[in-house]
Amino acid sequence: MSTNSVNVKLPVFERYLSVWVILCIICGILFGKAFPLGVELLNRIEVAHVNIPVAILIWLMIYPMMVQIDFSSIVRVGKKPKGLAITLVVNWLIKPFTMVVFAVIFLKYLFSALINPVLAKEYIAGAILLGAAPCTAMVFVWSYLTKGNPAHTLVQVAVNDLVILIAFVPIVKFLLGVNQITVPYDTLIYSTILFVVVPLAGGYISRQQIIKHKGAAWFENVFLKILKPVTILGLLLTLILLFAFQGKIIIENPLHILLIAIPLTLQTYFIFAVAYFWARKWRVEHSIASPAALIGASNFFELSVAVAISLFGLKSGAALATVVGVLTEVPIMLSLVKFSNKTRHWFAKEEKNLPGGGNG
Repeated sequence: MSTNSVNVKLPVFERYLSVWVILCIICGILFGKAFPLGVELLNRIEVAHVNIPVAILIWLMIYPMMVQIDFSSIVRVGKKPKGLAITLVVNWLIKPFTMVVFAVIFLKYLFSALINPVLAKEYIAGAILLGAAPCTAMVFVWSYLTKGNPAHTLVQVAVNDLVILIAFVPIVKFLLGVNQITVPYDTLIYSTILFVVVPLAGGYISRQQIIKHKGAAWFENVFLKILKPVTILGLLLTLILLFAFQGKIIIENPLHILLIAIPLTLQTYFIFAVAYFWARKWRVEHSIASPAALIGASNFFELSVAVAISLFGLKSGAALATVVGVLTEVPIMLSLVKFSNKTRHWFAKEEKNLPGGGNG
């Protein structure tokens, strides 16, 4: 697939996500400068250390993604064990730990002359949150662009969403503790309930009810289309508010965005390579191998941003680091999509007559 065909098929908002993030940085900084009292007032509207305006905006982002997950697809979990095994091992036993390694090497040691130790620790915390949250939404786009098996991609996402409920908190708590970053366990659990369990349960229940009363076709063709601009609005407004609070840090340390991006970028390519070449070694067909690798390479950045804000605050380096993950997401993933399509011939021949076919 050529670069042009990728650009045509990727929706406009997703295609230019990095551009929107840059514009949000500018708008947020200007907003913070022009209305400092208003920004400070928004910062004070919180309950149990959770900023209510940001929480509402993040729910607007996450719910439309959760409502798309069809958990009934999990009954197909045994049909493609190799692809799912790769996804689970890479996402939960490799990715969180290699993310820490890259972040610590670069942010704590190699860039020590450019980043003070306090900020470096916060940036590492943000990287940990990104590393412990595999993608649950954009992976459908990446899978589509690489002609991935949609049924198996759905299973991968559904299973990962369930694993997040169990594994996210202990992994994050452990890795933060190893790096001497202290967060209350109850706050971490509360954040996960607030930004994973609640929208996940709400998405599942509302999905079932809408399909029951309106039908699957109406849900897919009408309801989800109505929700799409809600997700976009929630993301953009959240980013503007984040950067309104982050403005001083960014103005004083503009180089830091680039420095944070370096380990995040290296981690993304590394994790993709691990999963992709593992799948090739196992002779998994490309339509399974590609989404299996892409789901680990990309991040559930909405969750990471939400938890970073909840744990460390809107003005924290951890929140900034998770937003850098948003900034780098699309260009990196598009390069991996292009690589995946060019190397399709490396993989086992697909059995087109079977739904999802082959030995994956």
